[in-house]
Amino acid sequence: RNLGVENAGGDILAFIDADCLADPRWLAAIERRFAQDPALNILGGDVRIAMDDAARPTLLEAYESVFAYRMKEYIAKQGFTGTGNLAVRASVFAKVGPFGGIHIAEDRDWGQRALAMGYRTHYCPEMIVFHPARKTMAELKQKWDRHTAHDFEKAQGRPLWRLRWILRGLAVGVSPVAEVVRIGFSDRLSGFRSRALAFLGAVYIRVYRAWLMLSLAMGVDAARLSARWNRT
Repeated sequence: RNLGVENAGGDILAFIDADCLADPRWLAAIERRFAQDPALNILGGDVRIAMDDAARPTLLEAYESVFAYRMKEYIAKQGFTGTGNLAVRASVFAKVGPFGGIHIAEDRDWGQRALAMGYRTHYCPEMIVFHPARKTMAELKQKWDRHTAHDFEKAQGRPLWRLRWILRGLAVGVSPVAEVVRIGFSDRLSGFRSRALAFLGAVYIRVYRAWLMLSLAMGVDAARLSARWNRT
């Protein structure tokens, strides 16, 4: 991404992941929003799951349709959007600086650095990108290995951090019960089968995350978990 920025000549930078498919109107939506409001500096869009058969999604397609790439929520609650669907004025990117690299969650890091400098990310629902679902649970678990390790490293050193971390892990383990309403009313799925699959996926991955968090609290090496994702 940083190499792309170095070689870009326009005043707007648009980022997408290598395995994503942009909606035909993606770039037009970006240009239109920036033209309509000169005060806008950073945009994040809607990331949807590209399914092989929308009528019969796999468990991972159903689960990720509801729970993955919730950019509107990330923007509202954490001030960042994913780099798989991000647009920013080149002048603002130059002030915030380059992405931090593969050893951190680069999208969250960059977005929150921008926010700390006073640049807000705005959600643009017309800015649509389709992302393939992960093919195996191992791939999804690998993602959570990395994110959980990063969060664990941040949590350390705060007052009562270990107790708070353990309580948070236990809460994650029982959280699928609270997701029934979200799954039931999601406009990304249709039919009982797909919603049941999404719930099963939520149970599996939340229990895994809870186990992972408790393992870290008991001494598992966070750096080793994070390094599993990095390709050599």
